[in-house]
Formats: sequence, structure tokens, C-alpha cells
Amino acid sequence: MIRFACAPKPAGFEERVEKRGGTWLAANVGGRPPAYWSAFKPALASAFGDLCAYSAMYEPVGTVDHFVSCEEDRSRAYDWSNYRYASAWINSSKCSLRSHELVDPFEVENEWFELLLPSLQLAATSRVPPQWQERVTRMLERLHLGHDERILRQRREWYRMYQFGELTLDGLATKAPLIAE
Repeated sequence: MIRFACAPKPAGFEERVEKRGGTWLAANVGGRPPAYWSAFKPALASAFGDLCAYSAMYEPVGTVDHFVSCEEDRSRAYDWSNYRYASAWINSSKCSLRSHELVDPFEVENEWFELLLPSLQLAATSRVPPQWQERVTRMLERLHLGHDERILRQRREWYRMYQFGELTLDGLATKAPLIAE
């Protein structure tokens, strides 16, 4: 993982998502909130540089991840600052985890993770503060960020492209910044 900053709300978000969603929430005590945020997925992807907030790799068809899930706090369903751009399979892996069990891409520090060569496995560094270590370990395991074959295949391909001159170091830094480091 790498640190991301929360981008300002895009134009029209307040009217088309926050107000509309707030009205829906006020009228519906239960049920899954409608995905009014979907229209703003391209803006969210741009805000994250088209990188998955968790894998820190290029993601052309990502999803809107509610960092604090709708099940955990419905009032955050239409909150722009609660959205993270994520690979669908990684977002699904969050499943029943609560936000206090995870490391927020807006709070993580860049030096907390490193890719090990030649395996390209993601590992926590000694710079992870003690109060974050349990969360970091849980993230690596539950979100399959450490050594799952699905993510290793992606990393291998980005690394291969760089090694064979198909991608410059600057290009690699744009598409897979952890590998470029």
C-alpha cells in the first residue's frame, strides 16, 4: 500500500449523490443504499491515478469501495471522503471487516510496506508503528495483498515489462509505484 490523499468532491457530487442519497436514507431505515455514487466512479479513479487504493497498481475497471462499509455506518454511504478506488476482487475480500480493523489508504505511511525481490511479495516493514501492526497483518492476509497468486501475477507482469524495456521506470512508477520503488 501507498498513501493517497482525499481529492476534493467533484462538481455535481453534492447535488447528485449527497442530497439524493440523504433523502433516500431518511426515507429508508433498511436496505442497501442505491449506488448513486456510480456516476462518479471515473472521477474517483482519476483521484487515485487509476490505481487500486490497496494494491497500488493500475486498475482499469475498479469499483467504488466504501472504506467504512454501508453495513458499518449507513450515514457514510454518500460521503465522498469515505470512497476508495479498488479492484473489485480486493473490495470483495474486505467482506465483513470493520474500518477499525483495516489500514486506511489515506492514513498509511509509504514506508510501512515493501516489495521483496525476487518474489514480489508485499511485506510490512519495521517502520509500522506497534499500534498498527495487527491491522497491517490483517490487511495483508484478508485482502490477499501479501502473496496471493492473483496479485503476484500482476506484479510479475509489471516488473517483466520494465525489465524488458516495454515500460520505463517513470511509466512503472505511474502504473505500479511500489514495484518502481
